[in-house]
Amino acid sequence: MDAQVLDQTFAALADPTRRAILARLASEKRGVGVMELAAPFAMSLPAVSKHLKVLERANLISRGREAQWRPCTLEPRLLKEAANWIERYRELWEERFDQLDSVLEQLQNPQDN
Repeated sequence: MDAQVLDQTFAALADPTRRAILARLASEKRGVGVMELAAPFAMSLPAVSKHLKVLERANLISRGREAQWRPCTLEPRLLKEAANWIERYRELWEERFDQLDSVLEQLQNPQDN
């Protein structure tokens, strides 16, 4: 994954409001309108719109147009790529922790060696 794309993805995910918006979109089978997305948040519609623009620029959502309705939908491809990037590091650290566990066990039970 391109470093700039990864930076943009993680920057978009850094905000709890944007993560909540993504979670909401992930639970919907159809697009969700801005008003519907804004309902649970104690912020103005323009503020929610700014969050949506950040998510759209990061290619984490897309916004359609159906007459006056602008449905938002989740675009999971970059989330999957970010998860794959994180997974590589999780595997690395898991391996290192397993090695550390082995060393600690040897230190605690020297007679077993």
